[in-house]
Amino acid sequence: MPFGFEIDRRAFIASLGGPAVVAAMSHEARADALEHYAETKLEELAAQNQAALAGQQAEKFPTVAEIQAQIATRPTRRGAGSLFVAGRGENVKILERLPEKPTLLDFFRLRFQPANHVLQSATRALKTGMKEEVILACLLHDVVLNLIKPDHGWWGAQLVEPYVPEKTSFAIRYHQTLRFYADEEAGYEYPDSYHRTFGVDYVPPPHIQATYKMLKNHKWYMEPRMVTVNDLYSFDPKAVVTIDPFVDIIGRHFKQPKEGLGNDNSPVAHMWRTLANPDNPL
Repeated sequence: MPFGFEIDRRAFIASLGGPAVVAAMSHEARADALEHYAETKLEELAAQNQAALAGQQAEKFPTVAEIQAQIATRPTRRGAGSLFVAGRGENVKILERLPEKPTLLDFFRLRFQPANHVLQSATRALKTGMKEEVILACLLHDVVLNLIKPDHGWWGAQLVEPYVPEKTSFAIRYHQTLRFYADEEAGYEYPDSYHRTFGVDYVPPPHIQATYKMLKNHKWYMEPRMVTVNDLYSFDPKAVVTIDPFVDIIGRHFKQPKEGLGNDNSPVAHMWRTLANPDNPL
């Protein structure tokens, strides 16, 4: 096999939402999804092997200094949006054009695929009885990572703010801050992935610390907190999720501009145009 291990075809198709969803995807989107699936499985196998070799010893996380030293070893910066960076050892793919008046569903289909993580997050929020504003926040909380990654809570809220309820944009903006702070009563633990990404000795910057202090006493604290809870438990590569259960919620709470996202002259139209046309040099 080209990946060095067996790919379970049925599990892969199921992870994308089933044969109908796969059939609607472009060849490039399928290739990207397969690569992402393979990378996830490889990471799982590597983690299993590492645990076996280490005799179940605790993982040794890198320090901030060690992560900083890795910057000059990469051809791209870690903050680059996913649409602008190819997979490992690959070139970027030609993207299918969006319709003339693109909707949020069009962006999910043609720019945010496979979107497995946010779909899992929203699915969990739906099953656990969250309010629709929070479910929508879970569905949208990380889509901006296709555009940019640093301060993605603020960028993500800005991207959708003209079109969603205030509580939804609030939850998206501040889930980033609350990801750095555990809340045992709410069911949120500090994730090991953050030790790997930021370093075991990482201290959030002043603006995150100040925002957390504000949020602790805010009447809407639980909105972004519930995004973090449903975020934390939504990284299962075997989960079968689709956008279908959320179409009605989007219809009720997302104010789709009649001109199409990116064409409505809103303060964030340029952000949607950038997602639509990431190959434009200027």
